[in-house]
Amino acid sequence: MTRISTLPSMFIVLGAVALGACAKNDAADNAAMTNDMAVDNAMAGNAMAGNAMAGVPQSFNFTGGDGALLGNVMVSEDSSGLVLNLTATAMPAGVHGMHLHEKGLCDGPKFESAGAHWNPGMKQHGRDNPAGAHLGDLANLTVAADGTAKVSIPVAGAMVASGPMMLADADGTALVVHAKPDDYKTDPSGDSGDRIACAVLAAAK
Repeated sequence: MTRISTLPSMFIVLGAVALGACAKNDAADNAAMTNDMAVDNAMAGNAMAGNAMAGVPQSFNFTGGDGALLGNVMVSEDSSGLVLNLTATAMPAGVHGMHLHEKGLCDGPKFESAGAHWNPGMKQHGRDNPAGAHLGDLANLTVAADGTAKVSIPVAGAMVASGPMMLADADGTALVVHAKPDDYKTDPSGDSGDRIACAVLAAAK
């Protein structure tokens, strides 16, 4: 009686099982690597978007409700926070409230698209308000009779591209000039009236 050994067949089956397990492990490893790369790329993209405004100061135009150019603002950063260097060229004369708003949208004529004041600390409006102020509350802007003004405005604690006080978030920020002076105390906007000029401060896309 001839006996046929089953060992080679067993080795073939075991080898196939092992190869299948390796293939599954390789597929799982590749999927995990692909996912990690996607996460890393997304993080790098966010960092690049923020860094697009960091470093070299960036200039952004002010427009009126009719789209007319009214001036510009240069955004830079130092160790204490942001610095906004504003130059008005054709704004209405007088004293105007000025605020950073939560969305980088300047859709005329009323600029309501900019949303409320930039307020990551969830405070009330105004430096003279015991429960204030918003991070986006700025000093009044005085425009001369010829429509010009030039002023440097510090925003302490805010940063362009890092931390919770980040200016260059997903939808940017808007710098809005109002028709009337800010009284620095009335919530939510200092009784500063209509929005008459707006500049989108956002990372380049």
